[in-house]
Amino acid sequence: MAIYTRGGDKGDTGLFGGARVPKSHPRVAAYGAVDELNSCAGAARAALPAGSDLDAPLARVQAECFFVGALLATPPEKVSALGPAFAGGLPKEAVARLEAEMDAWDAELPALKSFILPGGGPAGAALHVARAVARRAERAVVELSAREPAPDGVIVYLNRLSTWLFVAARRANAREGRAETPWKGLTK
Repeated sequence: MAIYTRGGDKGDTGLFGGARVPKSHPRVAAYGAVDELNSCAGAARAALPAGSDLDAPLARVQAECFFVGALLATPPEKVSALGPAFAGGLPKEAVARLEAEMDAWDAELPALKSFILPGGGPAGAALHVARAVARRAERAVVELSAREPAPDGVIVYLNRLSTWLFVAARRANAREGRAETPWKGLTK
């Protein structure tokens, strides 16, 4: 059996439940951005030093992103077909867990006194990229929600996740002894 289907060769794609929409549809843009975010989280995990205590939380975030992507790839009237785990949308504890982790990690870090430029070590830089993609995914879901219902909790989750990724990037850089670069404005 071939891995390709040729089903999208004319610029449309199937949603879960059978409906076909153009690949430019806001729903496709939203779940595509979340898929890209998940890939960036995987790249960040690959860049972590062996034994990093960020690996397990990032693995959980990847699973949550997959869950969010499935919700977004499904028209609201078909979500029940995904099964009971999806019926209530994203579990509320997902956001609370992100907040608790951020609070604990942020307490270990030096206070920010200025904006910082994305970068640092490989893991920190990859987490900064994931943060930027999380912001784009959030914008895509907001765009979708202007047209049709977005799954409960997804916008809040992506908003919190982008901040979580920022704090995770700072933490990864601190753990690796990588200095943060403060933004000092434009240089001449």
